[in-house]
Amino acid sequence: MAKEAQKLVANNKKVFHDYFVEEKYEAGLVLHGTEVKSLRMGKCSIKEAFITVDKGEVFINGMHVSPYEKGNIFNKDPLRVRKLLMHKAEIMKLTGKVAEKGYTLMPLQVYFRDGRAKIEIGLCRGKKMYDKRQDIAKKDARRDTEREFKVKNLY
Repeated sequence: MAKEAQKLVANNKKVFHDYFVEEKYEAGLVLHGTEVKSLRMGKCSIKEAFITVDKGEVFINGMHVSPYEKGNIFNKDPLRVRKLLMHKAEIMKLTGKVAEKGYTLMPLQVYFRDGRAKIEIGLCRGKKMYDKRQDIAKKDARRDTEREFKVKNLY
């Protein structure tokens, strides 16, 4: 089986700090011509973006795709609401989960797979302050052990 070509455009590391990512889904992005060119150049930000489900359709709000420099009148609003393409069964499952208290949908990364713009969505549950502190403590402990291991192996 051939390896799928995947080019990362934007990543949202902040989500993993603020939320527990329970499940991941892949969705297609509905874009207009010059937006695709801008994405290929890596001009995209999903840091403030969030995902909503409305009347059986999934939308991403707050995703910033910079206008294409050579796009003139064909450029769209950089912060416009964009539709996501998913299977109906997945949308129904997500709608049920989001209706539960504490769950939300967040974009994790935007990438191109086989020439098509895709977005990875995470079904997330918010972290409390003590959860964030525990994660930071674990990360520090792991970093310290790696540093000690590295020093021991040098001599």
